Amino acid sequence: MIPPDTHLEIGSLLFEGVDQIDLTGPFEVLSRLPNATYRLYGKSAETVRDVRGLRLTPDATLDDAPQLDVVHVPGGFGQEDLMDDGAVLDWLRRQAAGARSVFSVCTGALLCGAAGLLRGRRATTHWASFDLLPSFGAIPVDARVVVDGGWVFAAGVTAGIDGALRLAAELRGEDAAKAIQLYMAYAPEPPFDSGTPDKAPPAILEQARASMAAITSRRIATAQRFAAGLAERP
Repeated sequence: MIPPDTHLEIGSLLFEGVDQIDLTGPFEVLSRLPNATYRLYGKSAETVRDVRGLRLTPDATLDDAPQLDVVHVPGGFGQEDLMDDGAVLDWLRRQAAGARSVFSVCTGALLCGAAGLLRGRRATTHWASFDLLPSFGAIPVDARVVVDGGWVFAAGVTAGIDGALRLAAELRGEDAAKAIQLYMAYAPEPPFDSGTPDKAPPAILEQARASMAAITSRRIATAQRFAAGLAERP
């Protein structure tokens, strides 16, 4: 736990095509931490749209970000377009080197992988991309939340809330995290038990895979390219 009189700088990477729950779920939790500042950072100050069209505006650009104590990397279809973006990847490397914690949600893990930050780390990501983790040197762990030292990985989308609560407890103690959970009334009782591939009806799972076929194909090609690069390195 970080001493309560230590101010925390928390920042999220914001980009076109982010999945807003990857961003706003953790924001709901971590923005309520005592003695902390939470800001959104983008490549520019321009408003972006999430994968479903929701408009989101950064507080500042990547260049204006201080050294963050917590770096939050969300996912979404737009993650794939950043896999070769040198400015974003360099920013992630610099920030991760000085951060207390890096918090990846969903396919934000693949973006961290593109920055070379997953080698030897236990990690998770969205179920549709889970098998790609070894291509980036990660050790895949099939769990909703995975903690590896100062790194916290949340699986798909809503898992970001669970991961953020876990991180909140690491940063400010369990009582602070429980108080935030209570304020959020976060006690999920979903009407259906269909939230993982092993529980969803086969027809629903097949439909979901088909709807993501194009982005999945792109991600596989990128992962294969990175895997080949890793194999060439000593």
